[in-house]
Amino acid sequence: MKPFKPHDLPIKSFDWSKYISLISEANRELARYDGLLQSIPNTEVILSPLTTQEAVLSSKIEGTQASLEEVLEFEAKKNKNIPKYEDIEEVINYRNSLKEATEKIQNGLPISLRLIKEMHRSLLQGVRGENSDRGSFRRIQNWIGKPGSKLDEASFIPPPPNVLMNHLDKFEKYIHFEEKDRIVQLAFIHAQFEIIHPFLDGNGRIGRLLIPLFLYEKGILIKPLFYISAYFEADREIYYSKLNSVTSNNNWEVWIEYFLKVVIEQSKKNIVLAKEILYLYNSLKQEIVDITHSQYSLQILDFLFELPKFTTTDFISKVGIEKKQGYKILDRLNRQIILLEEKGKGNRPSFYSFNRLLDITSLPY
Repeated sequence: MKPFKPHDLPIKSFDWSKYISLISEANRELARYDGLLQSIPNTEVILSPLTTQEAVLSSKIEGTQASLEEVLEFEAKKNKNIPKYEDIEEVINYRNSLKEATEKIQNGLPISLRLIKEMHRSLLQGVRGENSDRGSFRRIQNWIGKPGSKLDEASFIPPPPNVLMNHLDKFEKYIHFEEKDRIVQLAFIHAQFEIIHPFLDGNGRIGRLLIPLFLYEKGILIKPLFYISAYFEADREIYYSKLNSVTSNNNWEVWIEYFLKVVIEQSKKNIVLAKEILYLYNSLKQEIVDITHSQYSLQILDFLFELPKFTTTDFISKVGIEKKQGYKILDRLNRQIILLEEKGKGNRPSFYSFNRLLDITSLPY
């Protein structure tokens, strides 16, 4: 098998007329989702668990086994002596990479090869793949195949390193090309990135991170909070087969149609989940005031959504509350079944779970 030569974008022969209906629907559903995002106060806090769940599912496609609850529990307890520590770190890195890239875009750095390399550096910091030229485009040939397979057993061979930068330069230009439709353009961008496969490790995760970042940079979404990996992870074989239709049969149509349908379905599901979370947030506002009788009720509510698993120490520190009062409030919330308490052993602080939120976040997509 020879290395694949990526197509030049834009694809001039692409028949846009076939997809008018799907394009319209995808844009309509994304606009509905964006309208909901605009109505949510403190969006990053309220939807924080969904952002972590996206990191969990995108990483799971690449083989990690950590669950949302395991990640949140680790962040609360900080216990590194657990079997899935490396998997959890990869998930946290994914989330951090998104956050850092968002801040850089807000400060004027566009989606570019420079930004992509900086994202890769964050993604692989201190985890498996860290020594695979972290933050740099590959200088050797890579390939895709079964674990342990050799080059001559590969199912796909990306372009060789001596032409890599040529393809990446064209890829970067296409990101800023005024395409006829941004969502279709994003479908081309995601597939092209995976085809070029510019890193020795982490290509799949970076490619999926580019999806919400592109929607955000182009002003389609007010925040880079689009949760698409659940659909890909639910049937990753179909996801890969649709991508492979481009490299196996030069068939962009199959991939574009699939991607548009994914955007439509995930926009609808994101709306449902975000509405459920917003409803819970709003319904708890008065309930927490009545239970706690505290001037810190709004800070407490935001804290629960940002950290639905936490220790007593974290609660007191981050809410900024006096210790004795903090214990009383947690006890009241526990007795009213807002929180589930796990008593700390010895000198360890108690551990709490906000299961009402976690039950929504863990709903199947």
